[in-house]
Amino acid sequence: MVNFMLNDIISTKDELRTLLGEPSQRAEAKVIHKLDDHCRTILAHSPFLVLSTSNEDGTCDASPRGDAPGFVYVIDDHHIVIPERPGNKRIDSLQNIVSNPHVGLLFMIPGMEETLRLNGKAYITRNEDLLEKMEVGQKIPQLGIIVKIEEIYIHCAKALIRSKLWSSETWPNRKELPTMATIVKAHAELKESTVEIEESLQESYTTRLY
Repeated sequence: MVNFMLNDIISTKDELRTLLGEPSQRAEAKVIHKLDDHCRTILAHSPFLVLSTSNEDGTCDASPRGDAPGFVYVIDDHHIVIPERPGNKRIDSLQNIVSNPHVGLLFMIPGMEETLRLNGKAYITRNEDLLEKMEVGQKIPQLGIIVKIEEIYIHCAKALIRSKLWSSETWPNRKELPTMATIVKAHAELKESTVEIEESLQESYTTRLY
């Protein structure tokens, strides 16, 4: 089955263009290279983004980042900062950025079907004056991810329309899905019970968000 599928792999840009055609002038022209008022408004209302990175070998990672709306701090028209809040200390994104600064960001706002895409180069900062601006509950992030903007543009709503992401009537019954504790126990082959794992997770959610 796999060999059969590999026979139909598209391997050149020309093949792609022949199959899918050229983008419209509007799609080409929508890319800008710095923040404008519209982009700033979206950043000010966005509580969630996905940060895409890769290491020097091209191995990729996509990591969610979320906080109160406007948690991404705008330095100027060309630079933003993402606070690095406490996590599980795998620091996959940070390690990737150290070896390969190219990043892609996808900003989302609940109820808004369009998304904002941003591409640029990232740098990890521990500048205290900058990090203090992202303090929450008297807790200052240890690090921040500065992104120098190279491209930024609005993405159409088709993906979210098709997925009905914000339509609660399409959401699955959460009880039909495996819990985080169940998945972690299976994947990590832990001896702890799911109850113990769940208690640990809830403790981290309630005491170590910042």
